[in-house]
Amino acid sequence: MLARCGQVNDSLTLFSMAQHKTIVTWTSLITHFSHSLQPFEALSLFSQLRASGLQPNHFTFSAILPACAHTSRPINGKQMHSLIVKHGFESDLFVASALADMYAKYADLDAAKRVFDEMPERNLVSWNSMIVGFMHNKLYEEAVGTFRRLLVEGEMRPDQVSFSSALSACANLGNLNFGKQVHVLVVKLGLESLAYVNNTLVDMYGKCECLDAAFKLFSSIKDKDVVTWNVMMMSWVQNDCFEEACNCFWVMRREGILPDEASFSTSLNASASLAALNKGTLIHGQIIRTGFQRNLCVRSSLITMYAKCGSLDNATYVFEENKDRNVVSWTAMIAACQQHGCGDRVIQLFEEMVEEKIEPDYITLVCVLSACSHNGLVEKGFHYFDSMSQVYGLKPGPEHYACMVDMLGRAGHLEEAKTFIESMPVKPDPSVWGALLGACRNYKNLDMAREVAQRLFEMEPENSGNYVLLSNIYMHHGKLEEAKEVRRLMGMNGVRKDPGCSWIDIKNTTYVFTVHDKSHPRTDEIYKMLDKLAELAKMKGYVAETTNAVNDFGEYREQNLWYHSEKLALAFGLISVPVDAPIMIKKNLRTCGDCHTVMKFASEIFTRVIIVRDINRFHQFTNGSCSCGDYW
Repeated sequence: MLARCGQVNDSLTLFSMAQHKTIVTWTSLITHFSHSLQPFEALSLFSQLRASGLQPNHFTFSAILPACAHTSRPINGKQMHSLIVKHGFESDLFVASALADMYAKYADLDAAKRVFDEMPERNLVSWNSMIVGFMHNKLYEEAVGTFRRLLVEGEMRPDQVSFSSALSACANLGNLNFGKQVHVLVVKLGLESLAYVNNTLVDMYGKCECLDAAFKLFSSIKDKDVVTWNVMMMSWVQNDCFEEACNCFWVMRREGILPDEASFSTSLNASASLAALNKGTLIHGQIIRTGFQRNLCVRSSLITMYAKCGSLDNATYVFEENKDRNVVSWTAMIAACQQHGCGDRVIQLFEEMVEEKIEPDYITLVCVLSACSHNGLVEKGFHYFDSMSQVYGLKPGPEHYACMVDMLGRAGHLEEAKTFIESMPVKPDPSVWGALLGACRNYKNLDMAREVAQRLFEMEPENSGNYVLLSNIYMHHGKLEEAKEVRRLMGMNGVRKDPGCSWIDIKNTTYVFTVHDKSHPRTDEIYKMLDKLAELAKMKGYVAETTNAVNDFGEYREQNLWYHSEKLALAFGLISVPVDAPIMIKKNLRTCGDCHTVMKFASEIFTRVIIVRDINRFHQFTNGSCSCGDYW
């Protein structure tokens, strides 16, 4: 009774006073320590039990195996397994089920499957242990396969744990067809009223890009809890419907549901993806009001939101507001500085993090290496890359290799970058070769670009960026026919370049511009401002980078450069944004070199701070220079 009421220590005191302890008494206390997530105390009691001369029974072993799993030390579980065999309990239904579950939590699925296959009989707990084990270890095909076996071989009907795990596996596989079949079975067995199952169904439809079905099911649920709302929000975010995700958050609040850390993190992620600072700050207000400002997960999301919305100062304030930080908080701040081109600050933060005995993770090193790449820090880059395996025990992944190739390429070491790729212990993926192709574009190396582009055409024939890069390099070398041929190849392969667009927020209204756009009510004023900017920029020494006019081969190439979407957004900003406020422009593609040059001139001519967020990073233009140092 004491243990079940949470007074485990008092229960232990009473237990120690008892003169005659039975196996039931020992097992009861071991069970409660195990359930209270105090595995080492449970193991200590088990050792005392054996020392007392009593023999553990099958209930005792069933109780101690979850404690072994919680220690995360496989040696404990293997020793216990040997003891179970010695006492002859390996065929007991409950003991074998607990063994399979323990091995699954150790991520030793071969051992778990071996125990499961050798069981003379199985119950639903046994089947669920395997399904959940496969699912948690990201072996989704095996999870679905085991669920199918349960339906065929098992003599018991699945429960909400079976269905939810199978649906989660379908969601991660994108297996909509089988997910629908599972949904039919849920309805057939009358389990559609269970919140746990419904939430997983909404998640499955969302991850399988079937948003209409997800929203229809979500709308039909009468008693929605915070998890239901979170799952729907995540579905919107996963399908790039960020506006709908933000709206979902506020509807949830109007319904009187109190958000949790997942609600705040998801809605902040949506605001960051929209680069909607006003939406993010409103959510920040809710975070303060509900007392979540000290939550590590929420704080990390706040840092990311402010950084992606262009407010590095606010991101820094949130980071420094509380000294209780984990690796996620540090990585969020490091990534923020990297996005804004503050390479020196990235290195400084990383060194501070290491000094505080917080080990970096996979993503931290991606950010650090990317900062080294964008700031020309080749020597430091190699130092940090080598430290991954030698100091932190991390295995480099495609992103790390791509950063290294990009770093060498940006520094002009193209042959060294190619040699680095050829010496990689893993097969290079498109991101690695793409980094080298980008370097070939920067240094106009046509021969290497042809070779690298050919590899990329074979690896990802649908990626328009590779065709455009090669075409630009041909144009720079005056090979217009070859450039046209690359464009024709795009058409033959059914590849279309994503249309570039830029947008700017003025008084809570978003204005979107495309190339040569004349749809805005103030088009005449916008084009007059462009003409004025062109005239003043030329007086300052502006020379058009005509290779960026990728679709123009005639005399209008330089003129057409002035009608790129970000220049139109800039002109509108110059006539609309107050002179003491920064002009914030977002673009869905990488900003071109000519627009980058014009932004620098505009910041000096009009004494304005101009911030451009393209698909890769932020550029802050002030007094004729950019935060990236023209090295982006």
